[in-house]
Amino acid sequence: MATPQPSRPSGPSGMTQARGALGGILRGDTVLAIGIITILTFMLIPIPKFLLDMGLALSILFSIFILMLVLAIKKPLEFSTFPTVLLISTALRLGLNIASTRLILSEGHNGTDAAGHIIQAFGGLIIAGSYVVGGIVFAILVIVNFVVITKGSGRIAEVAARFSLDAMPGKQMAIDADLSSGLINEEDAKMRRKELEQESGFFGAMDGAAKFVRGDAIAALMIVFINIIGGIVIGTVQEGLSLSDAASTYTILTIGEGLVSQIPALIVSISAGLLVSKAGVEGTADKALLDQFSAHPKAMAITASLMFVIALVPAVPFTPFAFMAVVFGGLSYVSWQRQEAEIEAKAQALLPPKPGAPGAKPAEEPISKALAMDIIRLELGYGLLSLVQGEGGNKLTDQIKGLRRQLAEDMGYVLPAVRIQDNLQLPANSYIVKIKEIESGRGDVRAGMLMCMDPTGAAITLPGENTVEPTFGLPAMWIDEQYREEAHFKGYTVVDAPTVITTHITEIVKDNMADLLSYAETQKLLDELPKEYQKLVADVIPGHMTVGGLQRILQNLVAERVSVRDLPTILEGIAEATVYTKNIAFITEHVRSRLSRQICDANTNGSGFVPLLTMSHEWEQAFNDSLLGDGEDRQLAMAPSQLQDFISAVRDEFEKFLAMGESPVLLTSPAIRPYVRSVIERFRPSTIVMSQNEIHPKAKIRTLGQV
Repeated sequence: MATPQPSRPSGPSGMTQARGALGGILRGDTVLAIGIITILTFMLIPIPKFLLDMGLALSILFSIFILMLVLAIKKPLEFSTFPTVLLISTALRLGLNIASTRLILSEGHNGTDAAGHIIQAFGGLIIAGSYVVGGIVFAILVIVNFVVITKGSGRIAEVAARFSLDAMPGKQMAIDADLSSGLINEEDAKMRRKELEQESGFFGAMDGAAKFVRGDAIAALMIVFINIIGGIVIGTVQEGLSLSDAASTYTILTIGEGLVSQIPALIVSISAGLLVSKAGVEGTADKALLDQFSAHPKAMAITASLMFVIALVPAVPFTPFAFMAVVFGGLSYVSWQRQEAEIEAKAQALLPPKPGAPGAKPAEEPISKALAMDIIRLELGYGLLSLVQGEGGNKLTDQIKGLRRQLAEDMGYVLPAVRIQDNLQLPANSYIVKIKEIESGRGDVRAGMLMCMDPTGAAITLPGENTVEPTFGLPAMWIDEQYREEAHFKGYTVVDAPTVITTHITEIVKDNMADLLSYAETQKLLDELPKEYQKLVADVIPGHMTVGGLQRILQNLVAERVSVRDLPTILEGIAEATVYTKNIAFITEHVRSRLSRQICDANTNGSGFVPLLTMSHEWEQAFNDSLLGDGEDRQLAMAPSQLQDFISAVRDEFEKFLAMGESPVLLTSPAIRPYVRSVIERFRPSTIVMSQNEIHPKAKIRTLGQV
């Protein structure tokens, strides 16, 4: 009986399986391993001339590709594998050196093509009939590579590695400060920390990788010496060549082999120097160089004039210097014209468009336009316009966008757009924040400088301009950008001008949040609830509560900085409370009790508990006795002297705990909480007042004291 043969894959499915198997074999790690083994093979096993030619061509191609890649990248970390590539290219050249040395010493007596055609061609090209000239040119190439380029790039890498390591704590603190201020989220912080690690590791690896290139240059000199001496000895003693023939053949082969090795080494060394010297420059190398050269046409014009003066000296040839003077003078004129055009374009952009021009406003606007009101407006002096113009990575407009997103996440509704405009009546470095066109805050900042503050309140020991932080009134100082790292090392808080303005806007918005939550915004919140909650909205609005009443409740919540993001729970609380009362204040208190988990979580400190400051029985009784009226018409009628005593007691207790680094919550009974809050918000608006009903059963609490 015939044994059945296994069927071979045929058709498209068989080809797909074959390609999949091939792809599994030719993975990146497999190819790299095969390449390293091949390099080791060059060192251990004799290889034919054809294969040596292919290896030398690959070495030259690899070095040129590295140079082009270094010129094209925008920052060094885009080529973070360069130290590994440098090691592989060095190993490849050394393997080819050993393979070519073996061929030169074993086959050199057969002629100048004994080690392949590439070595023969390069040897004949550089020697050009004179061994002395060839040897000197080759020696110069090695000296340039070893003494100038490799040593310089190695020194740059060493200094960059040391400064990168020294600056790491300050950069880590800056990332933590940006994260705590809300400028970046946790993902951005992780990415920036990872990039900081990569930067430190990259420059450290480059410092070590530079030693490979220096060792390669030393090995090249030793290999040349061995090849020439050993070749002449082998040619004259073993192969019977005359001294002149042996010297001719082996010198051509040795110089050619050294040249083929040193040209790629020189290219890779230049690439390493370009990469490490580019550490502080953004953009491709050609763009960065051209932009910075053409930024100073006056310097180019002076250089062209001096070149022309040199051309007029009698003993100096006129044509070369005059030609260079004309070329550089033309470049200077083109750069000057471009700068003038850019300045004119910026000036035109600041001017209002003429009537009838594209983008111009109509000559006459309807009178109703005058009734339009900016909800939030930021007015800047002319010296601060640079904060919103240009292409910087930390523009004021970008920070305000981040502020609106952060407030939406924290408080539950989208802040109206902030209109930014210039105000020529303001001092150059001043700004004003207006809420519904009424001034709510102002301050002075310095564009291009950094505000430095000491968290301990001590004097700042850096050169700069003393000032007052506009948001909280803390003592501060404006310092130059060059002192950023030193300020971080001293433990100071350092922020730039856009961050100062954004922080001020944030606090002003939080203080006026109730006024910003309009009827339209309330309706928008209801409309944007997910589909599964629309039935809840239909049941509550308008059956239990009107949109206007809901707006009042939400305003009461955000006035005490309680987030309204959990709108479904708020609507459920309203539906429950309206069964027994229609009073907005009482409904708000019931909603707060439904939000107890959220309120406790928002006021939990870093130790994991809610710090409480309770009211004594005497003050609880005093407030209860001062309430006049029945039911929903009750009002607080406390004697002014007694009210002043309460204010003094609260202020003294809170200042005592603030000095200890604690910011406690004032705890009262549910019946008097709204009235206590109405008193405290007039002298300590940031103080949180909670009732016992708002303490969630699972919340951890700690009583610090008593008023």
